[in-house]
Amino acid sequence: MTTGDLTCTPLQPTDRTTVRRSKERAATEREALFDVLFDGMFCHLGVVVDGDPLVLPTAYGVDLDRGPDGTLYLHGSVAARSVVAAPQQTICVTITHTDGLVLARSGFHHSVNYRSAVIFGVPRLVTDPDEKLDGLNCIVDHLVPGRSKAVRPPNRKELAKTSVLALSLTEASVKARSGPANDEEEDLDLPYWTGVIPLQVVAGEPVTNPDCDLAVPPHVRTRANLLGALSQATVPLL
Repeated sequence: MTTGDLTCTPLQPTDRTTVRRSKERAATEREALFDVLFDGMFCHLGVVVDGDPLVLPTAYGVDLDRGPDGTLYLHGSVAARSVVAAPQQTICVTITHTDGLVLARSGFHHSVNYRSAVIFGVPRLVTDPDEKLDGLNCIVDHLVPGRSKAVRPPNRKELAKTSVLALSLTEASVKARSGPANDEEEDLDLPYWTGVIPLQVVAGEPVTNPDCDLAVPPHVRTRANLLGALSQATVPLL
């Protein structure tokens, strides 16, 4: 299945991924899931370890060409309890973007503009050497596209210390909110300010390491520019 086919495939809600509250905010297109994944940089991995829930922030990578619905890659130390426990159970991975703070005329109707994805599944431990390397490169390139080709490849010792998990994107849900506050009609004439404070991730100017005398490479500059370098941002005076 090609990437184009995937974006046209609707999400198939399961009992775990069916949105029950504010159903109108649920997305049905798989492309909405990919938008959340590719716009994000970190996810939260939820796993049960020794009977206790454990939620950890971690970097991830996405390969839409592997598996019928695409694959999410996660990595960690071979000794990490979460990585050891994950392939034995259903895990939950979440990605959230906070796009704005929504301020209403009442505290009850304050909200957040957001985009979020929740993915369920039993991950598999990647044992094929080629796929393991591809998965690690996928994670590196997700943060900075093109980076894996501009660094030393991992050596045997580093690969032996690292585990890679692959999670199918088959069972997932997407939910989002946008727009202004939804005040009660009887509150519309109250003398309280209402509106949205937009939020976004903004990159600063790349800082070269003290022990490096090379110029900032194009792929790094491109990534910073795509995130909107601070030097280009307009900051209002207080």
